[in-house]
Amino acid sequence: MAEDHLAAPSPLPEHTKLSVFAGEWSGEEMVYPSRWTAGGPATSRVSAHMALNGFYLIQDSIQMRDGKEAFASHGVFTYDREDRTYKLFWHDSLGYYPPSPASGGWAARSLVLVRGSLRGNARHVYEVVDDNTYNMKIQFSPDAEGWNDVLTGVYRRVS
Repeated sequence: MAEDHLAAPSPLPEHTKLSVFAGEWSGEEMVYPSRWTAGGPATSRVSAHMALNGFYLIQDSIQMRDGKEAFASHGVFTYDREDRTYKLFWHDSLGYYPPSPASGGWAARSLVLVRGSLRGNARHVYEVVDDNTYNMKIQFSPDAEGWNDVLTGVYRRVS
């Protein structure tokens, strides 16, 4: 029988590393005042799982403020074996569609991803604290030099 030259590749260790964020999470967040919203505390539920043969981490979150859903997001994380960077395709309830994914990599225990658009630049930082906790912050910069926090949070695994 002929060898199957079209067989799908296997996920790399870089893909598997994203599984640290898989699971059900409860988050305590601080939303900073911005042009999009007033600041204040929030809570979030995050659900994330590895999908599509282990190549992607799919993450959905719902943020609550004052007892109401205030914000929701859908993130698709992967490792791009072509340019050897991590990618984040981000969609949220503000309705903006980024022209390209955020891109970046690991710095110690933090996955740092940056994307630009006509509105400015966003930086997502996911810091692994331990098996049951991670910190996340989203920052904004008009010029990708001076970064201001938009959201910070601590997320704990739900048993």
